[in-house]
Amino acid sequence: MSQAAPRLLISAGEPSGDLHGARVVHALFSRYPDASIDAVGGPRMAAEGARVRFPIEPLSAFGLLEVVHKIPAHLQLYWELRRSFRERRYDLVILIDYPGFHLRVAEAARKYGIKVLYYIAPQLWAWYPGRARRFSRAVDRLAVVLPFEPAFFARVGLQAEFVGHPLVDQGPALSRHQARVRLGLPAGERILAIFPGSRVEEVRRLWPLFRDAGLRLVREGRCDRVIVAGVPLGEYSGAGPIEIRYDDSPAVMSAGDAALVKSGTTTLEAALADTPMAVAYLTHRWSYEIGRRMLSVPWISLVNLVAEREVVAEFWHPPLRSEMLADAVWPLLDPADPRTIAQRAGLAEVRRRLGSPGAAERVVAIAGELLKG
Repeated sequence: MSQAAPRLLISAGEPSGDLHGARVVHALFSRYPDASIDAVGGPRMAAEGARVRFPIEPLSAFGLLEVVHKIPAHLQLYWELRRSFRERRYDLVILIDYPGFHLRVAEAARKYGIKVLYYIAPQLWAWYPGRARRFSRAVDRLAVVLPFEPAFFARVGLQAEFVGHPLVDQGPALSRHQARVRLGLPAGERILAIFPGSRVEEVRRLWPLFRDAGLRLVREGRCDRVIVAGVPLGEYSGAGPIEIRYDDSPAVMSAGDAALVKSGTTTLEAALADTPMAVAYLTHRWSYEIGRRMLSVPWISLVNLVAEREVVAEFWHPPLRSEMLADAVWPLLDPADPRTIAQRAGLAEVRRRLGSPGAAERVVAIAGELLKG
């Protein structure tokens, strides 16, 4: 392989992967100015100089029906990539998240002798530990973003390196004062921030629960203002005095004294903003029963998983009621409450464990090791 002018493919299947991929592309060109970089990606990777051979827009889908409609696009892309691998067009393939599709791409690349670096591992440790061995056979190296992941993948013989979480590279969060000034909010109010999700289906399920918890706190005088980080296609019926902000979710997170947050990466964003939180997720009853039996970790929130202890309260076991969420979050609106102080100490530990900035540069360093070999 030519390390001076390597030929690389970097693939992301959705907008978040395009963002992470853009940082990797930037770091790759900094190290290899003459590199040839093709991408399955979007506008962010293109802006950094990658040649987007396959745009991600035909791939992105949410919901069962939409996924079914996207199957032909995925199949066409898979066969195009497989043909490229057979022709040995690349020295190295870098795959970002998007595990269902990328596992098959990795297997195809390895079949034709092309090395594979996987960035942002699928959460096999939570749901599918048995599938980790298949994954380990398809991937040469793994760059992980959660500190407990290397030990898990080492058990199946896969070399995984913690590179830090890419959220850290976004820079320090706004202070509470800065966020409130930006949003035009009073300094002295007790403000609850609500994050019911970024996908329409998540909002549909969680909004009534989160809404009723927020309204209860306002009605009982335990909160002065509730603000929702809204998404354009989300429906927020019955909001009443609750404000929906569509333009600046990082500021909404930092402005809140506390937050109600759906499980997922948003919990880490709250930790980085030092915003105390309660975490909830709601699924269909049958999905819960299946998930409860498959789950192989003690918590669903990334904050607790990173801390390796319960830092934030989690709610996902039915029956789930809005008053449970209200009772969990209202003490956190008071910065002097011992529960708030204790949680903030835990969030500080989470921030420390997420690593320092420079995740993309560490990914490129691993890529350089693979290119040498």
